[in-house]
Amino acid sequence: MQILLERILDGTYEPGRRLIEMQIAKELNTSQAPVREAFRYLEAMKVVETETYKGTRVRSISAKELEESSQVRASLEELGGQLAAAHIEAQLTSLQREADQFMEAARKKDVKSFSQHDIEFHRLIMEASHNSLLLSIWESVVLESRFRMTLKSIGENQLTEFGQAHLPVLEALKNGNGKEAGKLLKNLICKYHFLK
Repeated sequence: MQILLERILDGTYEPGRRLIEMQIAKELNTSQAPVREAFRYLEAMKVVETETYKGTRVRSISAKELEESSQVRASLEELGGQLAAAHIEAQLTSLQREADQFMEAARKKDVKSFSQHDIEFHRLIMEASHNSLLLSIWESVVLESRFRMTLKSIGENQLTEFGQAHLPVLEALKNGNGKEAGKLLKNLICKYHFLK
């Protein structure tokens, strides 16, 4: 299931693409039963949709759904940043490493690598909130919005600008300013995730 999910999130399987159970089972060197089970799980997560006689396809996300999930994510990250400041010390090295790696990916115009390091940067902050329910809800919202795919809309040439916009968040957290970190995180989501 994780392999299929990653392929959907990184754009290997694009929205609207038909997923053929037998073909995927062959690719993954497994029987069709685990693939069928993965399809059911992914459908419950609203990542794919299955129609009688038409098969299973990667679900497209409407602009309205993306806007709604971005609104929720902005609020979650604002709270996450506020809470994380008190506990971030243990995560600072990892957070800095992710920032360095997404800036390097931006220089190389590598959208996929940028996306992976950027989402990990945000996940580390949410994890540092020490609020497991907040982290769990955030993960489901990020999945729903298919964050990695939306970065393609930002464009290779804007990756450096997008990456640099994250750096003040890191500074605010280093300074223990949770309120500022939360505000900056919320603004990041609002600006770069298409909230009007």
